[in-house]
Amino acid sequence: MAKATLVSIDLDRAAEVLKILDDAQLQIKVAVWLFSPDHEDWFLVLASRQLDGSKDAYRVVDEALRKAGYPIHKTPSIMILRMNDPLIRDLRRQFSKTKNVEGMRLRQMIGDWFVEDAFVYRIS
Repeated sequence: MAKATLVSIDLDRAAEVLKILDDAQLQIKVAVWLFSPDHEDWFLVLASRQLDGSKDAYRVVDEALRKAGYPIHKTPSIMILRMNDPLIRDLRRQFSKTKNVEGMRLRQMIGDWFVEDAFVYRIS
């Protein structure tokens, strides 16, 4: 099956979501569009200490978007990972000191993951 394409509308929507989450002071440290070959789709991968350990992390994100009036039908597929997740830890180890990662494309081994394709918003 052909790989789903990440298009500008996806990039814009994710940027809107990040702005809302920033305004809600969730301090998102990692935000990356990541292609999952297992699902044959893209996920907006987020990591934040404020979401770590929360059983309700997805609810917190949904609530912030709802309070901001963001339409549910525009919400991208989101995957929330813990800050100590090996993927997040390795992304931060490799790129957190890079001056500007926004817009970077990744296709490489990161920890135990082969990242087939990714678009980076932030890694800090």
